[in-house]
Amino acid sequence: MKTAIILGSDSDIRIAEKSIEVLKKLGLEFEINIISAHRTPETARDFAIHARENNFGVIIAIAGKAAALPGVLAAHTRVPVIGVPVSSQDLGGMDALLSTVQMPSGVPVACVAIDGGANAAWLAARILALNDKELANKLESEALKMAEKVEQKNHEIRKKFSQ
Repeated sequence: MKTAIILGSDSDIRIAEKSIEVLKKLGLEFEINIISAHRTPETARDFAIHARENNFGVIIAIAGKAAALPGVLAAHTRVPVIGVPVSSQDLGGMDALLSTVQMPSGVPVACVAIDGGANAAWLAARILALNDKELANKLESEALKMAEKVEQKNHEIRKKFSQ
């Protein structure tokens, strides 16, 4: 199965690039599209309705301001949707964050931090790994690498400041 990355606007590409970097690192197939919940609502609906039959196992929806995109997609599919609220000059992304997390019961959208494109991809990988042992092993390997980096930094700082 592949991951869909849906941007509400081309201005969200800087966040999508963070997702793409992680997905490529893990060797995961993805497709990226710009679909506006407000300007192309029929396209958003059509994409969501056909997501499963088009072999998408998870959708990452990146949107700022009113951030309706994750909810619109989730309303039309049972494929898991991960919302990534995007920061803005107006309200710093709080508007997008609240729009993403305040979904009505029965229409869930997972949500990562404001501008959290990388974590959206890590979460997408964890969802896909539920049915993919090879991917689960890759995730375990990456977790071990992250832990090793922390241990190394701990060693370095202790050495630098030890008496």
